[in-house]
Amino acid sequence: MTTTKYRRILLKLGGEALAGEGGFGINPSHADEVAAKVRTVRELGVEVALVIGGGNLWRGKAGLQHGMERATADHIGMIGTVMNALALQDALERAGVVTRSMTAIEMRAVAEPYIRRRAIRHLEKGRVVIFAGGTGNPFFTTDTAGALRAMEIDADVMVKATKVNGVYDDDPKLNPNARKFDYLTYMDALNMQVKVLDSTAVSLCKDNNMPILVLNLWQNDDLLRAMVGEPIGTIIGR
Repeated sequence: MTTTKYRRILLKLGGEALAGEGGFGINPSHADEVAAKVRTVRELGVEVALVIGGGNLWRGKAGLQHGMERATADHIGMIGTVMNALALQDALERAGVVTRSMTAIEMRAVAEPYIRRRAIRHLEKGRVVIFAGGTGNPFFTTDTAGALRAMEIDADVMVKATKVNGVYDDDPKLNPNARKFDYLTYMDALNMQVKVLDSTAVSLCKDNNMPILVLNLWQNDDLLRAMVGEPIGTIIGR
């Protein structure tokens, strides 16, 4: 078996990873693509847990603009993440990867409630675990949920998978001269107010010394290459 840099990872995906036309809905083909990438990492022997957002199904800002309570808007978003988790679980299991979805808000008919020790046991048995429902509390993003779960399961790294191959000093899609960083400290990331991860998540990782790896999920085999120690993306750490 190939030697890997990481024993256990928390992979944080945005809901757009599964999005259909116009960035909304669930495209089963995209779920299959994500499942294939997770499977290749799992086949290396890396234990994989995932947190997925719900932005492809619901944007809380739209509700807030119409006077909706923030807590209500956030709860709708949490339910959206469960829908995404079930779609991804289905894709993974069709790809031959045994998967368990666990929710912060109990929905026992469709997924297990989140119990930390049970989640770790699933990972130890080689199962992929998808954490849905965010933290279970309003006013927290799924980035923060990813950071929290990464700490709780004792992951080696939180991987923030995006459509950009790292952190830049400007938007590389608008500025061809934007400079990519190979490494940033937590304070650098906080002071720069990096767009790929919210400040609460970065602060939580800083306080608990959880490294963050920002990479492009869709670029070549970057996720796989990062697992074996190739210098991919941007590392945020001490």
